[in-house]
Amino acid sequence: MPKDLKGKELPKGIYQRKDGRYEARASVNGIKVQLYNFNLKQLKVDFEKAKEEAKQGVDKKLSEITLNEWFEEWFVRYKIPKIKETSINPMRTKYRSNYGRLIGDMKVSEIRNMDIQAVINTMQKEGKATSSMRDALGRVRECLESAKNNRIIAVNPCFDITVPWESTTKERRFLSQKEQTLFLQTVENNWYKEMFYIMFLTGMRIGEVGGLKWEDIDFKNKCININRSLSSEYHKGIKTMRLTTPKTHNSYRKIPFMGEAEEMFLSQKKKQDKIKKELGKRYRSEGELSNLVFVTSMGSPVLRYHAEKECKKVAKAINEAEAFESVREKREPIIFGDVYPHAIRHTFCSRCFELNMNPKVVQALMGHQHYSTTIDIYTHVMESDINNEGRKLESAIVVNE
Repeated sequence: MPKDLKGKELPKGIYQRKDGRYEARASVNGIKVQLYNFNLKQLKVDFEKAKEEAKQGVDKKLSEITLNEWFEEWFVRYKIPKIKETSINPMRTKYRSNYGRLIGDMKVSEIRNMDIQAVINTMQKEGKATSSMRDALGRVRECLESAKNNRIIAVNPCFDITVPWESTTKERRFLSQKEQTLFLQTVENNWYKEMFYIMFLTGMRIGEVGGLKWEDIDFKNKCININRSLSSEYHKGIKTMRLTTPKTHNSYRKIPFMGEAEEMFLSQKKKQDKIKKELGKRYRSEGELSNLVFVTSMGSPVLRYHAEKECKKVAKAINEAEAFESVREKREPIIFGDVYPHAIRHTFCSRCFELNMNPKVVQALMGHQHYSTTIDIYTHVMESDINNEGRKLESAIVVNE
């Protein structure tokens, strides 16, 4: 306990200075309280009053805080220290595009269960995927649970919410063996031929493909080491590209050479060395983004944008050729569906299951963090097989009149 100049004990937080004045110091919810008075009795009264006002001031401020304001406070204090730097902007953007946009200006203390449900209903009307709805709800639920722990609200309104089970987006895309063959035949003279082959033969994420370096290719042990991912994002209007850690700890993995993998890597190396020599100093490779396996025809890193653009070009070329053939053969054209990088990853997974590979092995090859993700694809493949086998049965059944 503090003591005055005569050695007499003083109340907690009160001290006597050498000039005889008494000083009272305290910190209430981050607000500093500091008072002086020669009259100890009056100082004690003023000190208790000041502490109570500080407490009420903080409580009043929090009772007026909006969801957008609290989300940012919570995000900076609790979330950012636990997530990858490359996840910060996407996570903020997803919040702002849904809950932030629709109820972000509401006071946290006034948000009710019906307001949270209204956001889900709006997202459904806008055609958002079920996974997006659940992800957004989970983030806000976590945010408001922290508001509850900080005594801003008594009850978290994010429970007892109805989220549709059926996805409102198109079905997950897989290429059949015939479609895969047609796709690869179409890219035969494409700059990205080798890259697409490797994508079909490994199931790598497009970020992992873009971040692959030549030191990751182990020709001796015939395998690919996944150690990094290429990230590209805009921050304050400036585009930045850098190599980051893979998506999850399971994403660190080795993928054995399968099919024409080794042949494609050797072909890529030869093609890349040739373009380096031709371009000289114009070859765009520097710093940590040098020595990448797959690059543009000018040596720049390959981003999702490049892969998606080429996929669209391939699908368009296939459909144009099919349109011509169908007219010549006087039949309806067979439309080649949209293709995107993740569809190629799904396709690799489905090929593995078609070859009766163990789901746990497939999970390891894909780098899935959760076994359920692998099983979801397995279920889709099995449903497709059942439907195909069922069609065979149709011709075998004769209906007697």
